[in-house]
Amino acid sequence: MKGLPEDANYSIGLLDEGITPADVIDNYIFEQTHTGKKAFFVGDLGKLMKKRIEWQNVMAPIKPFYPVRCNSTPAVLEILAALGTGFVCSSKTEMAMLQDLAIAPENIMYINPCKQASHIKYAAKAGINIMTCDNDIELQKIARNHPNARLLLHIATEEINGVEEMSMKFGTTLKTCRHLMELAKELEVQIVGVKFHVSNSCKEPQVYLHAISDARCVFDMAEEFGFKMNILDIGGSFTGSELQLKEVNRVISPLLVDYFPEESGVNVIAEPGCYYVSSAFTLAVNIIAKKAVEYDKHLSSGMEQARSNEPVFMYYMNDGVYGSFSNKLSEKLNAIPEVHKKYKEDEPLFASSLWGPSCDELDQIVESCLLPELSVGDWLIFDNMGSGPLGERSTFNDYQRPLIYYVMSFSDWYEMQDAGIPSDTLMKNFFFVPSCIQLSPEDRFSTAA
Repeated sequence: MKGLPEDANYSIGLLDEGITPADVIDNYIFEQTHTGKKAFFVGDLGKLMKKRIEWQNVMAPIKPFYPVRCNSTPAVLEILAALGTGFVCSSKTEMAMLQDLAIAPENIMYINPCKQASHIKYAAKAGINIMTCDNDIELQKIARNHPNARLLLHIATEEINGVEEMSMKFGTTLKTCRHLMELAKELEVQIVGVKFHVSNSCKEPQVYLHAISDARCVFDMAEEFGFKMNILDIGGSFTGSELQLKEVNRVISPLLVDYFPEESGVNVIAEPGCYYVSSAFTLAVNIIAKKAVEYDKHLSSGMEQARSNEPVFMYYMNDGVYGSFSNKLSEKLNAIPEVHKKYKEDEPLFASSLWGPSCDELDQIVESCLLPELSVGDWLIFDNMGSGPLGERSTFNDYQRPLIYYVMSFSDWYEMQDAGIPSDTLMKNFFFVPSCIQLSPEDRFSTAA
Protein backbone atom coordinates (compact mmCIF):
# COMPACT_ATOMS: atom_id res chain seq x y z
CA MET A 1 0.00 0.00 0.00
CA LYS A 2 2.95 2.34 0.17
CA GLY A 3 4.25 4.50 -2.61
CA LEU A 4 5.66 7.94 -3.19
CA PRO A 5 3.08 10.58 -4.00
CA GLU A 6 4.36 11.35 -7.47
CA ASP A 7 3.75 7.71 -8.39
CA ALA A 8 0.34 7.48 -10.04
CA ASN A 9 0.36 3.70 -9.46
CA TYR A 10 -0.77 4.18 -5.88
CA SER A 11 -2.90 1.64 -4.08
CA ILE A 12 -5.77 2.12 -1.64
CA GLY A 13 -6.62 -0.27 1.17
CA LEU A 14 -10.31 -1.06 1.57
CA LEU A 15 -10.95 -1.30 5.30
CA ASP A 16 -13.14 -4.11 6.52
CA GLU A 17 -15.86 -3.35 9.04
CA GLY A 18 -14.40 -2.43 12.42
CA ILE A 19 -11.04 -1.23 11.07
CA THR A 20 -10.35 2.51 11.26
CA PRO A 21 -7.55 4.73 9.93
CA ALA A 22 -6.29 4.90 13.54
CA ASP A 23 -5.81 1.11 13.43
CA VAL A 24 -3.80 1.53 10.23
CA ILE A 25 -1.57 4.10 11.94
CA ASP A 26 -1.05 1.73 14.87
CA ASN A 27 -0.10 -1.06 12.49
CA TYR A 28 2.47 0.96 10.55
CA ILE A 29 4.02 2.35 13.72
CA PHE A 30 4.41 -1.24 14.90
CA GLU A 31 5.96 -2.24 11.55
CA GLN A 32 8.36 0.70 11.54
CA THR A 33 9.71 -0.26 14.94
CA HIS A 34 11.79 -2.72 12.93
CA THR A 35 12.32 -0.77 9.71
CA GLY A 36 13.69 2.68 10.51
CA LYS A 37 10.86 4.77 11.96
CA LYS A 38 10.20 7.09 9.03
CA ALA A 39 7.46 9.70 9.12
CA PHE A 40 4.35 8.70 7.17
CA PHE A 41 0.85 9.85 6.23
CA VAL A 42 -2.40 7.92 6.31
CA GLY A 43 -4.96 9.38 3.91
CA ASP A 44 -8.63 8.50 4.36
CA LEU A 45 -9.90 9.14 0.84
CA GLY A 46 -13.47 8.44 1.86
CA LYS A 47 -13.46 11.87 3.49
CA LEU A 48 -13.20 13.44 0.03
CA MET A 49 -16.54 11.88 -0.82
CA LYS A 50 -18.05 13.11 2.46
CA LYS A 51 -16.83 16.63 1.80
CA ARG A 52 -18.24 16.52 -1.71
CA ILE A 53 -21.65 15.48 -0.38
CA GLU A 54 -21.48 18.19 2.29
CA TRP A 55 -20.64 20.78 -0.37
CA GLN A 56 -23.57 19.70 -2.53
CA ASN A 57 -25.95 19.82 0.43
CA VAL A 58 -24.84 23.28 1.60
CA MET A 59 -23.42 25.15 -1.38
CA ALA A 60 -25.26 23.82 -4.45
CA PRO A 61 -25.38 24.94 -7.24
CA ILE A 62 -21.91 26.54 -6.79
CA LYS A 63 -19.41 24.29 -8.60
CA PRO A 64 -16.14 23.59 -6.76
CA PHE A 65 -12.77 24.05 -8.50
CA TYR A 66 -10.02 22.49 -6.42
CA PRO A 67 -6.64 24.33 -6.13
CA VAL A 68 -4.06 21.71 -7.04
CA ARG A 69 -1.39 23.40 -4.89
CA CYS A 70 -3.28 22.36 -1.73
CA ASN A 71 -2.51 18.67 -2.22
CA SER A 72 -1.34 17.37 -5.58
CA THR A 73 -1.18 13.65 -4.83
CA PRO A 74 -2.61 11.63 -7.77
CA ALA A 75 -5.09 9.77 -5.57
CA VAL A 76 -6.69 13.03 -4.44
CA LEU A 77 -6.77 14.49 -7.95
CA GLU A 78 -8.24 11.38 -9.57
CA ILE A 79 -11.00 10.94 -7.00
CA LEU A 80 -11.96 14.62 -7.06
CA ALA A 81 -12.04 14.53 -10.86
CA ALA A 82 -14.28 11.46 -10.74
CA LEU A 83 -16.58 13.35 -8.36
CA GLY A 84 -17.02 16.09 -10.96
CA THR A 85 -14.73 18.69 -9.40
CA GLY A 86 -12.94 21.27 -11.53
CA PHE A 87 -9.34 22.33 -10.90
CA VAL A 88 -7.34 25.54 -10.62
CA CYS A 89 -3.61 25.56 -11.34
CA SER A 90 -0.86 28.01 -10.54
CA SER A 91 1.95 26.57 -12.67
CA LYS A 92 2.87 24.57 -15.75
CA THR A 93 3.78 21.62 -13.53
CA GLU A 94 0.27 21.48 -12.10
CA MET A 95 -1.33 21.76 -15.53
CA ALA A 96 0.88 18.93 -16.83
CA MET A 97 -0.06 16.80 -13.83
CA LEU A 98 -3.75 17.14 -14.64
CA GLN A 99 -3.11 16.40 -18.30
CA ASP A 100 -1.31 13.19 -17.32
CA LEU A 101 -4.47 12.19 -15.47
CA ALA A 102 -6.56 12.87 -18.63
CA ILE A 103 -8.56 15.66 -17.00
CA ALA A 104 -10.39 17.69 -19.65
CA PRO A 105 -8.96 21.21 -20.23
CA GLU A 106 -12.40 22.79 -19.91
CA ASN A 107 -12.34 21.69 -16.26
CA ILE A 108 -9.04 23.47 -15.59
CA MET A 109 -8.32 27.14 -14.87
CA TYR A 110 -4.91 28.85 -14.70
CA ILE A 111 -5.13 31.49 -11.96
CA ASN A 112 -1.60 32.51 -11.00
CA PRO A 113 -1.67 36.33 -10.73
CA CYS A 114 1.95 36.51 -12.01
CA LYS A 115 2.20 34.09 -14.91
CA GLN A 116 5.37 33.12 -16.76
CA ALA A 117 5.10 33.55 -20.52
CA SER A 118 6.20 29.94 -21.08
CA HIS A 119 3.41 28.74 -18.79
CA ILE A 120 0.83 30.79 -20.68
CA LYS A 121 2.05 29.23 -23.93
CA TYR A 122 1.75 25.78 -22.36
CA ALA A 123 -1.84 26.54 -21.33
CA ALA A 124 -2.62 27.68 -24.88
CA LYS A 125 -1.20 24.49 -26.35
CA ALA A 126 -3.10 22.37 -23.82
CA GLY A 127 -6.41 24.12 -24.52
CA ILE A 128 -6.62 25.59 -21.01
CA ASN A 129 -8.29 28.88 -21.81
CA ILE A 130 -9.72 30.31 -18.60
CA MET A 131 -7.24 32.38 -16.59
CA THR A 132 -7.23 35.41 -14.34
CA CYS A 133 -5.83 38.90 -14.83
CA ASP A 134 -5.61 42.02 -12.64
CA ASN A 135 -3.33 44.47 -14.49
CA ASP A 136 -2.52 45.75 -17.97
CA ILE A 137 0.97 44.22 -18.16
CA GLU A 138 -0.43 40.77 -17.41
CA LEU A 139 -3.19 41.35 -19.96
CA GLN A 140 -0.69 42.25 -22.69
CA LYS A 141 1.40 39.19 -21.83
CA ILE A 142 -1.65 36.93 -22.14
CA ALA A 143 -2.69 38.53 -25.44
CA ARG A 144 0.76 37.85 -26.94
CA ASN A 145 0.97 34.23 -25.81
CA HIS A 146 -2.63 32.97 -25.68
CA PRO A 147 -4.97 34.74 -28.13
CA ASN A 148 -7.82 32.34 -27.29
CA ALA A 149 -7.66 33.03 -23.56
CA ARG A 150 -10.91 33.76 -21.73
CA LEU A 151 -10.21 36.02 -18.77
CA LEU A 152 -11.66 36.48 -15.32
CA LEU A 153 -10.91 39.94 -13.96
CA HIS A 154 -9.54 39.49 -10.44
CA ILE A 155 -10.97 42.27 -8.29
CA ALA A 156 -9.60 43.20 -4.88
CA THR A 157 -11.57 42.78 -1.66
CA GLU A 158 -11.19 45.59 0.82
CA GLU A 159 -10.98 43.63 4.02
CA ILE A 160 -9.13 44.07 7.26
CA ASN A 161 -7.36 40.89 8.33
CA GLY A 162 -6.13 39.81 11.72
CA VAL A 163 -3.06 42.06 11.62
CA GLU A 164 -4.98 45.11 10.38
CA GLU A 165 -3.51 45.22 6.91
CA MET A 166 -5.50 45.82 3.77
CA SER A 167 -5.89 42.75 1.59
CA MET A 168 -4.96 44.56 -1.62
CA LYS A 169 -1.90 42.59 -2.67
CA PHE A 170 -3.65 41.06 -5.69
CA GLY A 171 -6.73 42.19 -7.52
CA THR A 172 -7.71 45.32 -9.38
CA THR A 173 -10.04 48.18 -8.46
CA LEU A 174 -13.35 48.99 -10.14
CA LYS A 175 -11.76 52.06 -11.71
CA THR A 176 -8.97 49.99 -13.25
CA CYS A 177 -11.45 47.41 -14.54
CA ARG A 178 -12.73 49.92 -17.08
CA HIS A 179 -9.18 50.54 -18.32
CA LEU A 180 -8.54 46.78 -18.58
CA MET A 181 -11.73 46.29 -20.58
CA GLU A 182 -10.73 49.04 -22.99
CA LEU A 183 -7.33 47.39 -23.43
CA ALA A 184 -8.84 43.90 -23.81
CA LYS A 185 -11.15 45.22 -26.52
CA GLU A 186 -8.15 46.73 -28.31
CA LEU A 187 -6.14 43.48 -27.99
CA GLU A 188 -9.16 41.33 -28.95
CA VAL A 189 -9.01 39.31 -25.73
CA GLN A 190 -12.27 37.97 -24.29
CA ILE A 191 -13.28 38.77 -20.72
CA VAL A 192 -15.83 36.24 -19.48
CA GLY A 193 -16.15 36.80 -15.76
CA VAL A 194 -14.97 38.07 -12.38
CA LYS A 195 -12.98 36.50 -9.58
CA PHE A 196 -12.48 37.69 -6.01
CA HIS A 197 -10.93 36.13 -2.93
CA VAL A 198 -11.79 36.62 0.73
CA SER A 199 -8.81 35.63 2.91
CA ASN A 200 -9.33 33.08 5.65
CA SER A 201 -8.09 35.63 8.21
CA CYS A 202 -11.20 37.73 7.55
CA LYS A 203 -13.96 37.07 10.08
CA GLU A 204 -16.40 39.69 8.77
CA PRO A 205 -19.13 38.23 6.48
CA GLN A 206 -19.94 41.73 5.20
CA VAL A 207 -16.85 41.49 3.00
CA TYR A 208 -18.88 39.21 0.71
CA LEU A 209 -21.54 41.91 0.38
CA HIS A 210 -19.00 44.40 -0.95
CA ALA A 211 -17.25 41.83 -3.15
CA ILE A 212 -20.41 40.50 -4.80
CA SER A 213 -21.86 43.98 -5.35
CA ASP A 214 -18.52 45.08 -6.88
CA ALA A 215 -18.62 42.02 -9.12
CA ARG A 216 -22.10 43.04 -10.29
CA CYS A 217 -20.74 46.49 -11.19
CA VAL A 218 -18.01 44.86 -13.28
CA PHE A 219 -20.58 42.68 -15.08
CA ASP A 220 -22.65 45.77 -15.87
CA MET A 221 -19.55 47.59 -17.06
CA ALA A 222 -18.68 44.67 -19.35
CA GLU A 223 -22.01 45.02 -21.16
CA GLU A 224 -20.96 48.51 -22.26
CA PHE A 225 -17.95 46.99 -24.02
CA GLY A 226 -19.86 44.09 -25.55
CA PHE A 227 -18.33 41.37 -23.37
CA LYS A 228 -20.63 38.47 -22.56
CA MET A 229 -19.63 37.43 -19.06
CA ASN A 230 -20.97 34.25 -17.49
CA ILE A 231 -18.57 33.22 -14.68
CA LEU A 232 -18.35 34.48 -11.09
CA ASP A 233 -15.55 32.94 -9.00
CA ILE A 234 -16.00 33.62 -5.27
CA GLY A 235 -12.56 32.22 -4.39
CA GLY A 236 -11.55 29.94 -1.55
CA SER A 237 -10.76 30.19 2.18
CA PHE A 238 -13.22 27.46 3.14
CA THR A 239 -11.70 25.99 6.28
CA GLY A 240 -13.26 22.53 6.23
CA SER A 241 -15.77 23.31 8.95
CA GLU A 242 -19.39 22.63 8.04
CA LEU A 243 -20.38 25.44 10.41
CA GLN A 244 -18.19 27.93 8.50
CA LEU A 245 -19.53 26.65 5.18
CA LYS A 246 -23.11 27.18 6.34
CA GLU A 247 -22.26 30.67 7.59
CA VAL A 248 -20.74 31.65 4.24
CA ASN A 249 -23.77 30.22 2.43
CA ARG A 250 -26.13 32.10 4.73
CA VAL A 251 -24.41 35.36 3.76
CA ILE A 252 -23.89 34.84 0.03
CA SER A 253 -27.13 33.04 -0.97
CA PRO A 254 -29.43 36.10 -0.77
CA LEU A 255 -26.71 38.24 -2.40
CA LEU A 256 -26.43 35.87 -5.34
CA VAL A 257 -30.20 35.81 -5.73
CA ASP A 258 -30.26 39.61 -5.83
CA TYR A 259 -27.20 40.27 -7.98
CA PHE A 260 -26.84 37.08 -10.05
CA PRO A 261 -30.23 35.33 -10.22
CA GLU A 262 -30.51 32.01 -11.99
CA GLU A 263 -32.03 33.59 -15.10
CA SER A 264 -28.88 35.71 -15.54
CA GLY A 265 -27.07 32.63 -16.83
CA VAL A 266 -24.03 33.30 -14.64
CA ASN A 267 -22.21 30.18 -13.43
CA VAL A 268 -20.99 30.67 -9.86
CA ILE A 269 -17.87 28.70 -8.90
CA ALA A 270 -15.60 28.54 -5.86
CA GLU A 271 -12.14 27.25 -4.95
CA PRO A 272 -12.36 25.01 -1.88
CA GLY A 273 -8.90 23.58 -1.24
CA CYS A 274 -8.04 22.64 2.33
CA TYR A 275 -11.80 22.21 2.81
CA TYR A 276 -11.55 18.93 0.88
CA VAL A 277 -8.21 17.52 1.95
CA SER A 278 -7.12 18.86 5.33
CA SER A 279 -9.04 16.43 7.54
CA ALA A 280 -8.39 13.47 5.21
CA PHE A 281 -4.69 13.10 6.08
CA THR A 282 -2.95 12.30 9.36
CA LEU A 283 0.82 12.55 9.83
CA ALA A 284 2.84 10.32 12.16
CA VAL A 285 6.31 11.57 13.15
CA ASN A 286 9.04 10.11 15.30
CA ILE A 287 11.06 11.77 18.07
CA ILE A 288 14.73 11.63 16.96
CA ALA A 289 16.34 13.79 19.69
CA LYS A 290 15.51 15.36 23.02
CA LYS A 291 16.91 18.13 25.19
CA ALA A 292 16.02 19.34 28.69
CA VAL A 293 16.52 23.05 29.35
CA GLU A 294 15.96 25.33 32.31
CA TYR A 295 12.45 26.54 32.98
CA ASP A 296 13.05 30.30 32.76
CA LYS A 297 15.23 30.16 29.64
CA HIS A 298 12.84 28.40 27.34
CA LEU A 299 9.25 28.64 28.57
CA SER A 300 7.25 31.00 26.39
CA SER A 301 4.97 33.69 27.74
CA GLY A 302 1.54 32.37 28.57
CA MET A 303 2.72 28.81 29.30
CA GLU A 304 2.41 28.04 32.98
CA GLN A 305 4.18 25.27 34.82
CA ALA A 306 3.32 23.99 38.27
CA ARG A 307 6.90 24.04 39.59
CA SER A 308 9.61 26.26 38.15
CA ASN A 309 12.29 23.70 39.01
CA GLU A 310 10.81 21.21 36.56
CA PRO A 311 12.60 20.83 33.23
CA VAL A 312 11.30 22.09 29.92
CA PHE A 313 11.74 19.65 27.05
CA MET A 314 12.71 20.37 23.47
CA TYR A 315 11.84 17.47 21.16
CA TYR A 316 13.21 17.11 17.63
CA MET A 317 11.11 15.21 15.08
CA ASN A 318 11.96 13.59 11.74
CA ASP A 319 9.77 16.06 9.83
CA GLY A 320 9.55 19.85 9.96
CA VAL A 321 9.02 23.13 8.11
CA TYR A 322 11.28 21.99 5.27
CA GLY A 323 8.96 19.06 4.76
CA SER A 324 5.36 18.37 5.74
CA PHE A 325 5.03 21.46 7.97
CA SER A 326 6.18 23.94 5.33
CA ASN A 327 2.85 25.80 5.53
CA LYS A 328 4.04 27.16 8.87
CA LEU A 329 6.55 29.36 7.02
CA SER A 330 3.85 31.24 5.12
CA GLU A 331 0.73 31.07 7.28
CA LYS A 332 -0.48 30.42 10.77
CA LEU A 333 -0.42 26.65 11.24
CA ASN A 334 -2.07 25.37 14.39
CA ALA A 335 -0.33 22.00 14.72
CA ILE A 336 -1.70 20.06 17.69
CA PRO A 337 0.30 16.95 18.65
CA GLU A 338 -1.20 13.78 20.02
CA VAL A 339 1.03 11.33 21.86
CA HIS A 340 0.69 7.89 20.31
CA LYS A 341 1.85 5.80 23.25
CA LYS A 342 -0.51 5.16 26.15
CA TYR A 343 0.20 7.03 29.35
CA LYS A 344 -1.53 7.27 32.72
CA GLU A 345 -4.10 9.97 33.33
CA ASP A 346 -2.20 11.19 36.39
CA GLU A 347 1.16 11.17 34.63
CA PRO A 348 2.89 14.57 35.02
CA LEU A 349 2.91 16.91 32.04
CA PHE A 350 5.86 19.10 31.15
CA ALA A 351 6.17 22.28 29.14
CA SER A 352 7.52 21.22 25.75
CA SER A 353 8.35 22.56 22.31
CA LEU A 354 8.55 20.62 19.05
CA TRP A 355 11.17 21.13 16.36
CA GLY A 356 12.01 19.73 12.93
CA PRO A 357 15.27 17.93 12.14
CA SER A 358 17.15 20.83 10.50
CA CYS A 359 18.28 22.55 13.74
CA ASP A 360 17.25 25.81 12.05
CA GLU A 361 15.66 28.41 14.33
CA LEU A 362 12.79 28.66 11.83
CA ASP A 363 12.12 24.94 12.13
CA GLN A 364 9.87 25.22 15.18
CA ILE A 365 6.58 23.36 14.79
CA VAL A 366 4.98 23.96 18.20
CA GLU A 367 6.26 26.77 20.38
CA SER A 368 4.81 25.46 23.63
CA CYS A 369 2.54 22.66 24.75
CA LEU A 370 2.10 20.31 27.69
CA LEU A 371 3.19 16.70 27.12
CA PRO A 372 4.18 13.73 29.25
CA GLU A 373 7.92 13.13 29.16
CA LEU A 374 8.74 11.43 25.85
CA SER A 375 11.69 9.30 24.81
CA VAL A 376 13.64 9.16 21.57
CA GLY A 377 11.73 6.75 19.33
CA ASP A 378 8.26 7.76 20.57
CA TRP A 379 5.64 8.84 18.04
CA LEU A 380 3.48 11.93 17.73
CA ILE A 381 0.32 12.15 15.61
CA PHE A 382 -0.89 15.29 13.83
CA ASP A 383 -4.42 15.39 12.43
CA ASN A 384 -5.65 17.71 9.65
CA MET A 385 -2.40 17.58 7.67
CA GLY A 386 -3.86 17.09 4.20
CA SER A 387 -3.22 20.61 2.91
CA GLY A 388 0.44 21.00 2.11
CA PRO A 389 3.39 19.56 0.23
CA LEU A 390 2.71 15.88 0.91
CA GLY A 391 5.85 14.05 -0.08
CA GLU A 392 7.27 16.83 -2.26
CA ARG A 393 11.01 17.21 -2.52
CA SER A 394 12.67 19.38 0.11
CA THR A 395 15.79 21.54 -0.07
CA PHE A 396 16.88 20.21 3.33
CA ASN A 397 19.70 17.70 3.01
CA ASP A 398 18.84 14.05 3.62
CA TYR A 399 15.16 14.82 4.16
CA GLN A 400 13.22 11.62 3.52
CA ARG A 401 9.78 12.18 2.09
CA PRO A 402 7.06 10.55 4.17
CA LEU A 403 5.32 7.61 2.58
CA ILE A 404 1.57 7.88 2.08
CA TYR A 405 -0.78 5.01 2.90
CA TYR A 406 -4.23 5.47 1.35
CA VAL A 407 -7.32 3.85 2.85
CA MET A 408 -11.09 3.93 2.41
CA SER A 409 -13.90 2.15 4.19
CA PHE A 410 -16.13 -0.25 2.26
CA SER A 411 -19.15 1.95 3.01
CA ASP A 412 -17.44 4.96 1.39
CA TRP A 413 -16.41 2.79 -1.56
CA TYR A 414 -20.02 1.69 -2.11
CA GLU A 415 -21.15 5.30 -1.78
CA MET A 416 -18.75 6.28 -4.54
CA GLN A 417 -20.26 3.58 -6.73
CA ASP A 418 -23.72 4.94 -6.00
CA ALA A 419 -22.46 8.39 -7.03
CA GLY A 420 -21.86 7.03 -10.51
CA ILE A 421 -18.06 6.99 -10.50
CA PRO A 422 -16.86 4.65 -13.30
CA SER A 423 -15.97 1.18 -12.06
CA ASP A 424 -12.52 1.28 -13.67
CA THR A 425 -11.65 4.33 -11.55
CA LEU A 426 -12.80 2.53 -8.43
CA MET A 427 -11.21 -0.84 -9.08
CA LYS A 428 -7.78 -0.20 -10.49
CA ASN A 429 -6.04 0.93 -7.28
CA PHE A 430 -7.92 -0.87 -4.51
CA PHE A 431 -7.14 -3.92 -2.44
CA PHE A 432 -8.92 -5.50 0.51
CA VAL A 433 -7.60 -5.05 4.06
CA PRO A 434 -8.80 -8.06 6.07
CA SER A 435 -9.99 -7.71 9.63
CA CYS A 436 -6.76 -9.25 10.94
CA ILE A 437 -5.28 -5.73 10.34
CA GLN A 438 -1.97 -7.09 9.06
CA LEU A 439 -1.42 -4.63 6.24
CA SER A 440 1.89 -5.89 4.92
CA PRO A 441 2.07 -6.59 1.16
CA GLU A 442 1.89 -10.33 1.71
CA ASP A 443 -1.59 -9.96 3.20
CA ARG A 444 -3.08 -7.96 0.33
CA PHE A 445 -6.04 -9.29 -1.64
CA SER A 446 -6.87 -7.40 -4.80
CA THR A 447 -10.51 -6.46 -5.25
CA ALA A 448 -9.90 -6.51 -8.99
CA ALA A 449 -9.11 -10.20 -8.98
